[in-house]
Amino acid sequence: MLKIILPTIMLLPMALLSPQKFLWTNTTSYSLMIALISLQWLTPTYYPHKNLTQWTGIDQISAPLLTLSCWLLPLMIMASQNHLQHEPPTRKRIFIVSLITIQPFIILAFSTTELMLFYISFEATLIPTLILITRWGNQPERLSAGIYLLFYTLISSLPLLVAVLHLHTQTGTLHLMMLELSHPTLTNSWSNLLSSLALLTAFMVKAPLYGLHLWLPKAHVEAPIAGSMLLAALLLKLGGYGIMRITMLMYPLPNNLHYPFLALALWGALMTSSICLRQTDLKSLIAYSSVSHMGLVIAASMIQTYWSFAGAMILMISHGLTSSMLFCLANTNYERTHSRILLLTRGLQPLLPLMSTWWLAANLTNMALPPTTNLMAELTIMIALFNWSAFTIILTGIATLLTASYTLYMLLMTQRGSLPAHITSIQNSNTREHLLMTLHITPLLLLILKPQLISGILS
Repeated sequence: MLKIILPTIMLLPMALLSPQKFLWTNTTSYSLMIALISLQWLTPTYYPHKNLTQWTGIDQISAPLLTLSCWLLPLMIMASQNHLQHEPPTRKRIFIVSLITIQPFIILAFSTTELMLFYISFEATLIPTLILITRWGNQPERLSAGIYLLFYTLISSLPLLVAVLHLHTQTGTLHLMMLELSHPTLTNSWSNLLSSLALLTAFMVKAPLYGLHLWLPKAHVEAPIAGSMLLAALLLKLGGYGIMRITMLMYPLPNNLHYPFLALALWGALMTSSICLRQTDLKSLIAYSSVSHMGLVIAASMIQTYWSFAGAMILMISHGLTSSMLFCLANTNYERTHSRILLLTRGLQPLLPLMSTWWLAANLTNMALPPTTNLMAELTIMIALFNWSAFTIILTGIATLLTASYTLYMLLMTQRGSLPAHITSIQNSNTREHLLMTLHITPLLLLILKPQLISGILS
Protein backbone atom coordinates (compact mmCIF):
# COMPACT_ATOMS: atom_id res chain seq x y z
CA MET A 1 0.00 0.00 0.00
CA LEU A 2 2.72 2.45 1.03
CA LYS A 3 4.74 1.71 -2.08
CA ILE A 4 2.07 3.58 -4.03
CA ILE A 5 1.07 6.27 -1.51
CA LEU A 6 4.63 7.41 -0.70
CA PRO A 7 5.77 7.81 -4.34
CA THR A 8 2.50 9.67 -5.02
CA ILE A 9 3.24 12.08 -2.16
CA MET A 10 6.83 12.42 -3.39
CA LEU A 11 5.45 13.63 -6.71
CA LEU A 12 4.77 16.94 -4.91
CA PRO A 13 8.43 17.95 -4.37
CA MET A 14 9.14 16.72 -7.88
CA ALA A 15 6.51 19.03 -9.36
CA LEU A 16 7.84 21.92 -7.30
CA LEU A 17 11.57 21.36 -7.87
CA SER A 18 11.77 20.05 -11.44
CA PRO A 19 13.51 22.41 -13.85
CA GLN A 20 11.03 24.26 -16.03
CA LYS A 21 12.13 22.42 -19.18
CA PHE A 22 11.45 18.97 -17.72
CA LEU A 23 8.37 19.74 -15.63
CA TRP A 24 5.81 17.95 -17.81
CA THR A 25 8.15 15.11 -18.78
CA ASN A 26 9.12 14.34 -15.19
CA THR A 27 5.66 14.44 -13.65
CA THR A 28 4.03 12.48 -16.48
CA SER A 29 6.65 9.72 -16.64
CA TYR A 30 6.87 9.38 -12.86
CA SER A 31 3.09 9.16 -12.43
CA LEU A 32 2.91 6.68 -15.31
CA MET A 33 5.44 4.50 -13.46
CA ILE A 34 3.24 4.62 -10.35
CA ALA A 35 0.24 3.69 -12.52
CA LEU A 36 2.08 0.68 -13.92
CA ILE A 37 3.10 -0.48 -10.43
CA SER A 38 -0.52 -0.14 -9.29
CA LEU A 39 -1.61 -2.72 -11.88
CA GLN A 40 -0.38 -5.46 -9.53
CA TRP A 41 -3.39 -4.76 -7.28
CA LEU A 42 -5.53 -6.43 -9.92
CA THR A 43 -3.97 -9.85 -9.40
CA PRO A 44 -6.75 -12.20 -8.27
CA THR A 45 -6.55 -13.72 -4.80
CA TYR A 46 -8.66 -15.96 -2.61
CA TYR A 47 -8.08 -13.86 0.50
CA PRO A 48 -10.72 -11.28 1.36
CA HIS A 49 -8.06 -8.56 1.68
CA LYS A 50 -4.75 -7.91 -0.02
CA ASN A 51 -1.96 -5.72 1.38
CA LEU A 52 -3.69 -5.49 4.74
CA THR A 53 -2.28 -2.88 7.12
CA GLN A 54 -3.89 -1.52 10.22
CA TRP A 55 -6.03 1.09 8.53
CA THR A 56 -5.99 0.15 4.87
CA GLY A 57 -6.77 -3.00 2.96
CA ILE A 58 -7.56 -3.74 -0.65
CA ASP A 59 -10.37 -6.12 -1.49
CA GLN A 60 -12.11 -7.07 -4.71
CA ILE A 61 -14.31 -3.98 -4.72
CA SER A 62 -11.61 -1.38 -4.14
CA ALA A 63 -8.76 -2.86 -6.22
CA PRO A 64 -10.14 -1.91 -9.68
CA LEU A 65 -11.09 1.58 -8.50
CA LEU A 66 -7.64 2.12 -6.98
CA THR A 67 -5.93 1.04 -10.19
CA LEU A 68 -8.23 3.35 -12.17
CA SER A 69 -7.38 6.33 -9.97
CA CYS A 70 -3.63 5.72 -10.33
CA TRP A 71 -4.01 5.23 -14.07
CA LEU A 72 -5.79 8.54 -14.57
CA LEU A 73 -3.23 10.83 -12.93
CA PRO A 74 -0.71 10.77 -15.83
CA LEU A 75 -3.58 11.10 -18.28
CA MET A 76 -4.87 14.22 -16.51
CA ILE A 77 -1.39 15.74 -16.54
CA MET A 78 -1.02 14.97 -20.25
CA ALA A 79 -4.42 16.41 -21.12
CA SER A 80 -3.71 19.70 -19.33
CA GLN A 81 -0.50 20.58 -21.17
CA ASN A 82 -2.05 22.58 -23.97
CA HIS A 83 -4.30 24.92 -22.00
CA LEU A 84 -1.53 25.72 -19.52
CA GLN A 85 1.17 26.53 -22.06
CA HIS A 86 0.69 30.30 -21.81
CA GLU A 87 0.58 30.36 -18.00
CA PRO A 88 3.62 31.47 -15.97
CA PRO A 89 5.74 28.59 -14.60
CA THR A 90 4.60 29.09 -11.00
CA ARG A 91 0.97 28.61 -11.94
CA LYS A 92 1.79 25.47 -13.90
CA ARG A 93 3.45 24.06 -10.80
CA ILE A 94 0.50 24.99 -8.59
CA PHE A 95 -1.89 23.33 -11.05
CA ILE A 96 0.12 20.09 -11.12
CA VAL A 97 0.47 20.18 -7.33
CA SER A 98 -3.28 20.50 -6.83
CA LEU A 99 -3.82 17.56 -9.21
CA ILE A 100 -1.31 15.45 -7.31
CA THR A 101 -2.74 16.43 -3.90
CA ILE A 102 -6.09 14.80 -4.70
CA GLN A 103 -4.42 11.50 -5.50
CA PRO A 104 -3.38 10.30 -1.98
CA PHE A 105 -6.81 11.27 -0.63
CA ILE A 106 -8.59 9.25 -3.34
CA ILE A 107 -6.29 6.27 -2.77
CA LEU A 108 -6.97 6.47 0.97
CA ALA A 109 -10.72 6.79 0.47
CA PHE A 110 -10.83 3.70 -1.73
CA SER A 111 -8.55 1.55 0.40
CA THR A 112 -9.36 2.47 3.99
CA THR A 113 -10.94 -0.06 6.33
CA GLU A 114 -11.97 2.52 8.89
CA LEU A 115 -15.05 4.70 8.46
CA MET A 116 -13.69 7.87 10.05
CA LEU A 117 -10.60 7.91 7.84
CA PHE A 118 -12.89 7.22 4.89
CA TYR A 119 -15.03 10.24 5.82
CA ILE A 120 -11.98 12.51 6.17
CA SER A 121 -10.43 11.53 2.84
CA PHE A 122 -13.85 11.58 1.13
CA GLU A 123 -14.26 15.21 2.19
CA ALA A 124 -10.63 16.20 1.60
CA THR A 125 -10.91 15.49 -2.13
CA LEU A 126 -13.34 18.41 -2.30
CA ILE A 127 -10.76 21.15 -1.62
CA PRO A 128 -8.30 20.56 -4.51
CA THR A 129 -11.26 19.95 -6.87
CA LEU A 130 -12.72 23.28 -5.83
CA ILE A 131 -9.36 24.99 -6.45
CA LEU A 132 -9.14 23.43 -9.91
CA ILE A 133 -12.65 24.49 -10.90
CA THR A 134 -12.68 28.01 -9.46
CA ARG A 135 -9.16 28.96 -10.51
CA TRP A 136 -8.63 27.23 -13.87
CA GLY A 137 -12.16 27.06 -15.24
CA ASN A 138 -12.86 28.76 -18.55
CA GLN A 139 -15.65 31.20 -17.74
CA PRO A 140 -16.77 33.51 -14.91
CA GLU A 141 -19.65 31.10 -14.10
CA ARG A 142 -17.02 28.76 -12.61
CA LEU A 143 -17.48 30.56 -9.28
CA SER A 144 -21.17 29.65 -9.04
CA ALA A 145 -20.29 26.11 -10.14
CA GLY A 146 -17.75 25.92 -7.30
CA ILE A 147 -20.32 27.19 -4.79
CA TYR A 148 -22.86 24.61 -6.00
CA LEU A 149 -20.29 21.82 -5.64
CA LEU A 150 -19.19 23.00 -2.20
CA PHE A 151 -22.63 23.41 -0.68
CA TYR A 152 -24.18 20.27 -2.15
CA THR A 153 -21.28 18.22 -0.81
CA LEU A 154 -21.12 19.90 2.60
CA ILE A 155 -24.85 19.86 3.31
CA SER A 156 -25.06 16.18 2.40
CA SER A 157 -21.95 15.12 4.29
CA LEU A 158 -22.72 16.67 7.67
CA PRO A 159 -25.46 14.08 8.33
CA LEU A 160 -22.92 11.44 7.23
CA LEU A 161 -20.54 12.56 9.97
CA VAL A 162 -23.34 12.47 12.57
CA ALA A 163 -24.40 8.99 11.39
CA VAL A 164 -20.81 7.70 11.54
CA LEU A 165 -20.47 9.00 15.12
CA HIS A 166 -23.86 7.47 16.01
CA LEU A 167 -22.70 4.14 14.61
CA HIS A 168 -19.59 4.42 16.73
CA THR A 169 -21.56 4.97 19.92
CA GLN A 170 -23.80 2.02 19.06
CA THR A 171 -21.14 -0.55 18.18
CA GLY A 172 -18.00 0.84 19.80
CA THR A 173 -15.92 0.54 16.61
CA LEU A 174 -15.73 1.99 13.12
CA HIS A 175 -13.45 -0.66 11.65
CA LEU A 176 -15.19 -2.18 8.63
CA MET A 177 -14.22 -5.76 9.46
CA MET A 178 -15.40 -5.41 13.06
CA LEU A 179 -18.65 -3.86 11.84
CA GLU A 180 -19.19 -6.80 9.50
CA LEU A 181 -18.69 -9.21 12.38
CA SER A 182 -20.80 -7.39 14.96
CA HIS A 183 -24.50 -7.75 14.21
CA PRO A 184 -26.25 -4.47 14.96
CA THR A 185 -29.71 -4.85 16.41
CA LEU A 186 -32.33 -5.32 13.72
CA THR A 187 -34.74 -2.63 14.75
CA ASN A 188 -36.94 -0.50 12.59
CA SER A 189 -36.56 2.37 15.02
CA TRP A 190 -36.51 5.95 13.82
CA SER A 191 -32.87 6.41 14.77
CA ASN A 192 -31.84 3.44 12.63
CA LEU A 193 -33.92 4.61 9.70
CA LEU A 194 -32.51 8.13 9.91
CA SER A 195 -28.92 6.96 10.30
CA SER A 196 -29.29 4.70 7.25
CA LEU A 197 -30.73 7.64 5.34
CA ALA A 198 -27.91 9.94 6.45
CA LEU A 199 -25.24 7.39 5.53
CA LEU A 200 -26.74 6.97 2.07
CA THR A 201 -27.59 10.59 1.24
CA ALA A 202 -23.99 11.86 1.15
CA PHE A 203 -23.02 9.20 -1.36
CA MET A 204 -26.20 9.73 -3.36
CA VAL A 205 -25.28 13.40 -3.82
CA LYS A 206 -21.76 12.44 -4.84
CA ALA A 207 -22.85 9.67 -7.21
CA PRO A 208 -25.17 11.74 -8.20
CA LEU A 209 -28.75 10.55 -7.82
CA TYR A 210 -31.23 12.26 -10.16
CA GLY A 211 -32.69 15.17 -8.21
CA LEU A 212 -29.47 15.74 -6.26
CA HIS A 213 -27.44 16.05 -9.46
CA LEU A 214 -27.72 19.77 -10.19
CA TRP A 215 -24.14 20.54 -9.18
CA LEU A 216 -22.71 18.05 -11.65
CA PRO A 217 -23.45 19.59 -15.09
CA LYS A 218 -22.40 23.01 -13.75
CA ALA A 219 -19.13 21.72 -12.31
CA HIS A 220 -18.33 19.67 -15.43
CA VAL A 221 -19.01 22.45 -17.88
CA GLU A 222 -16.96 25.02 -16.02
CA ALA A 223 -14.04 22.78 -14.99
CA PRO A 224 -10.78 22.63 -16.94
CA ILE A 225 -10.13 19.34 -18.74
CA ALA A 226 -8.28 17.74 -15.82
CA GLY A 227 -11.10 18.75 -13.48
CA SER A 228 -13.70 17.18 -15.78
CA MET A 229 -11.71 13.95 -16.07
CA LEU A 230 -11.25 13.84 -12.32
CA LEU A 231 -14.95 14.43 -11.59
CA ALA A 232 -16.24 11.98 -14.19
CA ALA A 233 -13.77 9.18 -13.64
CA LEU A 234 -13.01 9.24 -9.92
CA LEU A 235 -15.15 11.47 -7.73
CA LEU A 236 -18.42 10.04 -9.05
CA LYS A 237 -17.05 6.57 -8.35
CA LEU A 238 -16.42 7.60 -4.72
CA GLY A 239 -20.18 7.93 -4.40
CA GLY A 240 -20.89 4.54 -5.96
CA TYR A 241 -18.15 2.90 -3.89
CA GLY A 242 -19.54 4.46 -0.70
CA ILE A 243 -23.04 3.15 -1.46
CA MET A 244 -21.71 -0.37 -2.08
CA ARG A 245 -19.64 -0.31 1.11
CA ILE A 246 -22.39 1.10 3.32
CA THR A 247 -25.19 -1.12 2.01
CA MET A 248 -23.03 -4.19 2.67
CA LEU A 249 -22.50 -2.96 6.22
CA MET A 250 -25.90 -1.72 7.25
CA TYR A 251 -28.40 -3.93 8.95
CA PRO A 252 -30.65 -5.02 6.11
CA LEU A 253 -31.94 -1.66 4.99
CA PRO A 254 -35.63 -1.11 5.69
CA ASN A 255 -37.48 -1.78 2.44
CA ASN A 256 -39.26 1.54 2.42
CA LEU A 257 -35.81 3.17 2.27
CA HIS A 258 -34.92 1.26 -0.90
CA TYR A 259 -37.87 2.23 -3.00
CA PRO A 260 -37.45 6.03 -3.32
CA PHE A 261 -33.75 5.66 -4.19
CA LEU A 262 -34.37 2.90 -6.72
CA ALA A 263 -37.27 4.73 -8.33
CA LEU A 264 -35.33 7.99 -8.52
CA ALA A 265 -32.22 6.31 -9.93
CA LEU A 266 -34.07 4.48 -12.69
CA TRP A 267 -36.36 7.37 -13.52
CA GLY A 268 -33.30 9.63 -13.48
CA ALA A 269 -31.48 7.38 -15.94
CA LEU A 270 -34.42 7.81 -18.30
CA MET A 271 -34.83 11.55 -17.70
CA THR A 272 -31.17 12.52 -18.04
CA SER A 273 -30.87 10.45 -21.23
CA SER A 274 -33.76 12.40 -22.70
CA ILE A 275 -32.24 15.69 -21.48
CA CYS A 276 -29.08 14.71 -23.40
CA LEU A 277 -31.08 14.65 -26.64
CA ARG A 278 -31.76 18.37 -26.47
CA GLN A 279 -28.40 19.64 -25.22
CA THR A 280 -26.59 22.30 -27.21
CA ASP A 281 -23.42 22.17 -25.12
CA LEU A 282 -21.05 19.26 -25.73
CA LYS A 283 -19.57 19.03 -22.21
CA SER A 284 -23.01 19.34 -20.64
CA LEU A 285 -24.23 16.44 -22.80
CA ILE A 286 -21.39 14.19 -21.61
CA ALA A 287 -22.03 15.28 -18.00
CA TYR A 288 -25.71 14.35 -18.17
CA SER A 289 -24.81 11.00 -19.72
CA SER A 290 -22.65 10.36 -16.63
CA VAL A 291 -25.70 10.96 -14.42
CA SER A 292 -27.73 8.39 -16.35
CA HIS A 293 -24.97 5.75 -16.15
CA MET A 294 -24.45 6.33 -12.44
CA GLY A 295 -28.22 5.99 -11.95
CA LEU A 296 -27.89 2.38 -13.06
CA VAL A 297 -24.99 1.88 -10.63
CA ILE A 298 -27.05 3.27 -7.72
CA ALA A 299 -30.05 1.10 -8.60
CA ALA A 300 -27.82 -1.98 -8.82
CA SER A 301 -26.05 -1.39 -5.53
CA MET A 302 -29.35 -0.76 -3.74
CA ILE A 303 -30.71 -4.27 -4.41
CA GLN A 304 -27.55 -5.84 -2.99
CA THR A 305 -27.33 -9.06 -4.97
CA TYR A 306 -24.19 -10.75 -6.20
CA TRP A 307 -24.94 -10.06 -9.86
CA SER A 308 -25.92 -6.45 -9.34
CA PHE A 309 -22.73 -5.67 -7.40
CA ALA A 310 -20.64 -7.24 -10.17
CA GLY A 311 -22.52 -5.21 -12.79
CA ALA A 312 -22.16 -1.99 -10.80
CA MET A 313 -18.40 -2.54 -10.42
CA ILE A 314 -17.84 -3.21 -14.12
CA LEU A 315 -20.00 -0.24 -15.11
CA MET A 316 -18.15 2.12 -12.77
CA ILE A 317 -14.75 1.21 -14.20
CA SER A 318 -15.76 1.19 -17.86
CA HIS A 319 -17.77 4.40 -17.48
CA GLY A 320 -14.80 6.05 -15.76
CA LEU A 321 -12.56 5.40 -18.75
CA THR A 322 -15.22 6.10 -21.40
CA SER A 323 -16.50 9.41 -20.03
CA SER A 324 -12.96 10.59 -19.32
CA MET A 325 -12.08 9.86 -22.96
CA LEU A 326 -15.17 11.72 -24.18
CA PHE A 327 -14.21 14.77 -22.11
CA CYS A 328 -10.70 14.66 -23.60
CA LEU A 329 -12.18 14.56 -27.11
CA ALA A 330 -14.54 17.43 -26.30
CA ASN A 331 -11.54 19.36 -25.02
CA THR A 332 -9.53 18.80 -28.22
CA ASN A 333 -12.48 20.29 -30.13
CA TYR A 334 -12.71 23.17 -27.67
CA GLU A 335 -9.01 24.01 -27.94
CA ARG A 336 -9.33 24.29 -31.73
CA THR A 337 -12.67 26.08 -32.12
CA HIS A 338 -12.93 27.78 -28.68
CA SER A 339 -16.58 26.81 -28.48
CA ARG A 340 -18.52 24.00 -26.85
CA ILE A 341 -21.73 24.64 -28.80
CA LEU A 342 -22.52 21.63 -31.00
CA LEU A 343 -23.75 23.79 -33.88
CA LEU A 344 -20.48 25.68 -34.10
CA THR A 345 -18.17 22.66 -33.97
CA ARG A 346 -19.85 20.33 -36.44
CA GLY A 347 -18.40 18.60 -39.49
CA LEU A 348 -14.88 18.11 -38.19
CA GLN A 349 -14.34 14.70 -39.79
CA PRO A 350 -12.75 15.94 -43.05
CA LEU A 351 -10.39 18.19 -41.09
CA LEU A 352 -9.34 15.79 -38.31
CA PRO A 353 -9.90 12.31 -39.76
CA LEU A 354 -7.88 10.44 -37.14
CA MET A 355 -9.66 12.24 -34.31
CA SER A 356 -12.99 11.11 -35.71
CA THR A 357 -11.80 7.51 -35.38
CA TRP A 358 -11.30 8.15 -31.66
CA TRP A 359 -14.71 9.81 -31.51
CA LEU A 360 -16.27 6.73 -33.08
CA ALA A 361 -14.49 4.38 -30.66
CA ALA A 362 -15.45 6.43 -27.59
CA ASN A 363 -19.06 6.80 -28.66
CA LEU A 364 -19.46 3.12 -29.42
CA THR A 365 -18.15 2.17 -25.98
CA ASN A 366 -20.39 4.81 -24.39
CA MET A 367 -23.52 3.37 -26.01
CA ALA A 368 -22.49 -0.18 -24.99
CA LEU A 369 -21.66 -1.94 -28.24
CA PRO A 370 -21.66 -5.75 -27.82
CA PRO A 371 -18.07 -6.80 -27.10
CA THR A 372 -17.40 -3.95 -24.64
CA THR A 373 -17.47 -4.22 -20.86
CA ASN A 374 -20.09 -1.44 -20.80
CA LEU A 375 -22.57 -3.79 -22.43
CA MET A 376 -21.69 -6.62 -20.07
CA ALA A 377 -22.25 -4.31 -17.09
CA GLU A 378 -25.54 -2.91 -18.35
CA LEU A 379 -26.87 -6.37 -19.17
CA THR A 380 -25.85 -7.73 -15.77
CA ILE A 381 -27.54 -4.81 -14.01
CA MET A 382 -30.70 -5.06 -16.13
CA ILE A 383 -31.00 -8.80 -15.47
CA ALA A 384 -30.46 -8.31 -11.72
CA LEU A 385 -33.08 -5.53 -11.63
CA PHE A 386 -35.51 -7.56 -13.74
CA ASN A 387 -35.10 -10.44 -11.33
CA TRP A 388 -35.91 -8.08 -8.45
CA SER A 389 -38.95 -6.59 -10.17
CA ALA A 390 -40.12 -7.21 -13.71
CA PHE A 391 -41.42 -3.63 -14.06
CA THR A 392 -37.90 -2.16 -14.11
CA ILE A 393 -37.25 -3.58 -17.59
CA ILE A 394 -39.46 -0.81 -19.04
CA LEU A 395 -37.36 1.96 -17.51
CA THR A 396 -33.97 0.37 -18.17
CA GLY A 397 -34.98 -0.58 -21.72
CA ILE A 398 -36.10 2.94 -22.64
CA ALA A 399 -32.97 4.39 -20.97
CA THR A 400 -30.75 2.09 -23.06
CA LEU A 401 -32.56 3.13 -26.25
CA LEU A 402 -32.17 6.82 -25.38
CA THR A 403 -28.49 6.30 -24.52
CA ALA A 404 -27.85 4.89 -27.98
CA SER A 405 -29.76 7.72 -29.63
CA TYR A 406 -28.04 10.63 -27.85
CA THR A 407 -24.63 9.03 -28.37
CA LEU A 408 -25.24 8.77 -32.11
CA TYR A 409 -26.60 12.32 -32.05
CA MET A 410 -23.37 13.52 -30.45
CA LEU A 411 -21.25 11.62 -33.00
CA LEU A 412 -23.20 12.93 -35.99
CA MET A 413 -23.28 16.52 -34.71
CA THR A 414 -19.54 16.73 -34.09
CA GLN A 415 -18.21 14.73 -37.04
CA ARG A 416 -20.74 14.94 -39.88
CA GLY A 417 -22.54 17.75 -41.64
CA SER A 418 -21.20 20.81 -43.40
CA LEU A 419 -18.32 22.72 -41.89
CA PRO A 420 -19.41 26.04 -40.28
CA ALA A 421 -18.31 29.09 -42.28
CA HIS A 422 -16.22 30.61 -39.48
CA ILE A 423 -13.74 27.71 -39.33
CA THR A 424 -11.13 28.59 -41.93
CA SER A 425 -7.96 27.01 -40.57
CA ILE A 426 -7.59 24.45 -37.81
CA GLN A 427 -4.61 23.13 -35.94
CA ASN A 428 -3.65 19.50 -36.61
CA SER A 429 -4.12 16.83 -33.99
CA ASN A 430 -0.82 15.96 -32.35
CA THR A 431 0.91 12.90 -30.93
CA ARG A 432 0.16 13.83 -27.32
CA GLU A 433 -3.58 13.75 -27.96
CA HIS A 434 -3.42 10.45 -29.82
CA LEU A 435 -1.37 8.91 -26.99
CA LEU A 436 -3.94 10.21 -24.51
CA MET A 437 -6.81 8.56 -26.40
CA THR A 438 -4.81 5.33 -26.82
CA LEU A 439 -4.17 5.14 -23.07
CA HIS A 440 -7.90 5.57 -22.46
CA ILE A 441 -9.17 3.02 -24.97
CA THR A 442 -6.49 0.31 -24.51
CA PRO A 443 -7.59 -0.70 -20.97
CA LEU A 444 -11.21 -0.79 -22.16
CA LEU A 445 -10.37 -3.11 -25.05
CA LEU A 446 -8.12 -5.32 -22.93
CA LEU A 447 -10.74 -5.67 -20.20
CA ILE A 448 -13.10 -7.23 -22.76
CA LEU A 449 -10.78 -10.25 -22.65
CA LYS A 450 -10.90 -10.65 -18.86
CA PRO A 451 -13.73 -8.74 -17.16
CA GLN A 452 -13.31 -10.78 -13.94
CA LEU A 453 -10.50 -8.37 -13.00
CA ILE A 454 -12.96 -5.54 -12.44
CA SER A 455 -16.15 -7.42 -11.54
CA GLY A 456 -15.48 -7.58 -7.79
CA ILE A 457 -15.98 -11.35 -7.91
CA LEU A 458 -13.22 -13.67 -6.69
CA SER A 459 -11.88 -15.10 -9.91
